[in-house]
Amino acid sequence: MFRIRTIFMRNRPAPEEMTVDPTVNLPIPVHFRCPISLDLMKDPVTISTGITYDRQSIETWLDAGNRTCPVTKQELKSLEQIPNHTILRMIQNWCVANHSLGVERIPTPRIPATQAEVSKILMEIGKASREGDLIRCGKLVKKMNVLGRESDRNRRCIVAIGTASGVLSAAFESFAAASEDNYVEGMEEILSMLAWMFPLDEEARSHLLSHASLHWMVWLLNCGNLAGRRNAALVVKDLASSSEQRVLDSLTEIEGLIEALFKVLKEPICPVTTKASLMAVFYFVSSPSSSSKTASRFIEIGLVPLLLEMLVGSDKSVCEKALGVLDGIFGWEEGREKAYNHALTVPVLVKKILRVSDLATEFTISALWKLCGNYRGEDGGILVESLQVGAFQKVLVVLQVGCSEKTKEKATGLLKLLNANKMRGECIDSMDFKQLKRPF
Repeated sequence: MFRIRTIFMRNRPAPEEMTVDPTVNLPIPVHFRCPISLDLMKDPVTISTGITYDRQSIETWLDAGNRTCPVTKQELKSLEQIPNHTILRMIQNWCVANHSLGVERIPTPRIPATQAEVSKILMEIGKASREGDLIRCGKLVKKMNVLGRESDRNRRCIVAIGTASGVLSAAFESFAAASEDNYVEGMEEILSMLAWMFPLDEEARSHLLSHASLHWMVWLLNCGNLAGRRNAALVVKDLASSSEQRVLDSLTEIEGLIEALFKVLKEPICPVTTKASLMAVFYFVSSPSSSSKTASRFIEIGLVPLLLEMLVGSDKSVCEKALGVLDGIFGWEEGREKAYNHALTVPVLVKKILRVSDLATEFTISALWKLCGNYRGEDGGILVESLQVGAFQKVLVVLQVGCSEKTKEKATGLLKLLNANKMRGECIDSMDFKQLKRPF
């Protein structure tokens, strides 16, 4: 057993300077405070040097690669952390005694999960899944998810077991193959855990890319609860990120997936889901192995006008992703035709140059270059409109402030196209779209 000592670090504020609440003059006893954070300890643990710290603080210290005691500077003989129940009870008693002053009692912390415990549960999940005992499998999956929700430490412990994502994905496939609504909760639990484990390994991907798994993924995107829809979008994004022809074909051949992603974008439920769906669409339309059939389907159901409307008033991250998707879509003739016929295309794109981020500017320059370079109308059309809203000046500034070689090449080409039509269009101030509301 470790020898427990109460040592406080030098040159720290005096005890009377540290209080639970600044409005209440109640000093925290020095031996109740973590020597690292100086806050009241909620889960005191003792390390091999005998010093007691709050578990979260000492774990953060150790996770940073430190192997010495923060107080004594001695090298740690062991990384084991022993719960200090005596100090915890004293802290709880002190909290109760000062409840009238607004001090809340510290709840007794749960014992962190161990790798042995996690490995055992995973082994039982795998066995139940292989044997078709899906009721037991569901209970074990729920037990694992409860462990993960208890603390970040437990999540790290689960992720550290290299087989976790593969075992859970195999269980998801088993639930999906049963094709019963009774197992929806189990599938949602698994997706919530897989969201901690990105990027998924090949074994996990192979199970999730099965026809049954993808069918239920689409169902969850359409009909799941909010968390289920969010996690399904995150998993689809991770699967699509491989950009492999085989993977993209498996995803886009599943009936309803394209429509489900479009629906999530058109009827947003949360920023995380929107961004994950945008990234998934980006991989579908922008990767070298993208198919014209996939792009055509997105264009046909109205992706171009939807994205242009999303750009009005969206935050930086959403703008970057939406512009990336538009840049990919404009690589296809059908996508450009939709853009030529939409009133917002040029003014919104030009307004985003140098207004969002370097990445957004690069996507915008590329998108305008594709639109202008492939325009075949004799009236100048999109080229004249671009000049009228100030595209020439903005693109020139992009070249002056510096950009990547690829963007520089496109910006130079775009300037040449615009310059050839300069006599047709007089530059006017671009419109201000801040007050323009999205129609959904």
